[in-house]
Amino acid sequence: MKKRKLFASGIISLAALLLLPMYATDEVTHCAFAQETCLNEIINDDDTVIVDTVDVDTMTIGIQQNDSTDEASDDGDDIDDDEDLPWPENVRHRIEKIFDNTTIFNTSMVGMKIYDLTADSTIYERNASQLMRPASTLKMMVAVTAIDRLGAGYELKTRMAYTGRTDSLTLRGNLYVKGGFDPTIGSDDIAEFADSVKALGIDTIDGNIYLDLTMKDKDRLGEGWCWDDDNPVLSPLLAGRKEEFGERLQRKLRQNGITVTGTCSNGSMPSGAHTLYIKRTPLLEVMRRQLKRSDNLYSEAIFYQLAAEVAGRNTASARHGRQAVNAIISKVGRRPSAYYIADGSGLSLYNYVSPELEVDFLRYAYRHPEIYDNMLPCLPIAGVDGTLSKRMRKGAAHENVKAKTGTVTGVSSLAGYLTTANGHRICFSIINMGIRHSSSGRNFQDKVCQALCK
Repeated sequence: MKKRKLFASGIISLAALLLLPMYATDEVTHCAFAQETCLNEIINDDDTVIVDTVDVDTMTIGIQQNDSTDEASDDGDDIDDDEDLPWPENVRHRIEKIFDNTTIFNTSMVGMKIYDLTADSTIYERNASQLMRPASTLKMMVAVTAIDRLGAGYELKTRMAYTGRTDSLTLRGNLYVKGGFDPTIGSDDIAEFADSVKALGIDTIDGNIYLDLTMKDKDRLGEGWCWDDDNPVLSPLLAGRKEEFGERLQRKLRQNGITVTGTCSNGSMPSGAHTLYIKRTPLLEVMRRQLKRSDNLYSEAIFYQLAAEVAGRNTASARHGRQAVNAIISKVGRRPSAYYIADGSGLSLYNYVSPELEVDFLRYAYRHPEIYDNMLPCLPIAGVDGTLSKRMRKGAAHENVKAKTGTVTGVSSLAGYLTTANGHRICFSIINMGIRHSSSGRNFQDKVCQALCK
């Protein structure tokens, strides 16, 4: 009886062992098939983009492995090296070792490209042309486009003007404020607007207050934004990031002893209105927060400055902003129809670019000093500030890597610049997609940066 039990147990164990490789093979095949299917859904035969992104972002999340073992060393000391290999073979060796020792790619995908700006050659690439969601690294592309098209000295303008005439202590006419999508407007600015009215020497406005929102269309949310995200309000006239400009202006006017007999509503500023005050905010001031803190509202504000420039006298829309970014895509030698730019912040599920396209933008910036010299100080610095303040706080990457981060559900990305130990200037883009925990993507990206900087 005892021998029969042992024999049966042995048969079961043997069967389990035989099934294991079959299961493993089936799982890998499933992942590969899912990735191929997503690519076919994104680009059809005539190279136009189909913006159905749900399958792409969730195709492997269900079988994501526990990535707790993928924690990166803060100083990069755990990175394998081979001092006998020449540059850049030693860098490729280090990166391959990182891939060999990282488990998250069993169930997720990565696209990356590393380019040597000094030698003008590619050091390493993997899935570099794969279409992927960039998350907030898209903000870098918007910043490059903005400096290229608008110039580093561009200003965001919000104008206050009036019609009619002053009669003793009364303005017999209307007050207008034309929004220029300046995201920085706060209480101090509202006070400046109200003080400019007081400077007319009046205590009564016998008319209405009109808020001119005609700079952009009426869409208050971006294309492909998730309803449960903390989405910014896309209005050209905000106060404290909210649509409260009119309410707060009226309150400040009352505090200044000025009575408004009419109402506050939306309306276009007539061409003959007399300017009272213009708030001017430098583009680079907005860009610094856009990139350092990855502020979605600030990035959308820049995107719509581009849109307004393209639209001219027409009402600006995301389509016009997309045209501006597409113009740079054409300049770097790519086909805009192969990608899709849905918004200016990277929030949209419909955004699709590739690591090589992001590297193309970084290379374009590097070749144009006005762009590079003004954008570089706005990028987060590893271990120092912005969204990189708590990453790469030690090792060769510390204070060396200057890059834009990106994080949305299932996606983690990093794109920017660094300098290697031999003095070569590098630009790179890394996009991890299909990950359950963004920390696993960040850890991988940090390891790659440490390997490049050693």
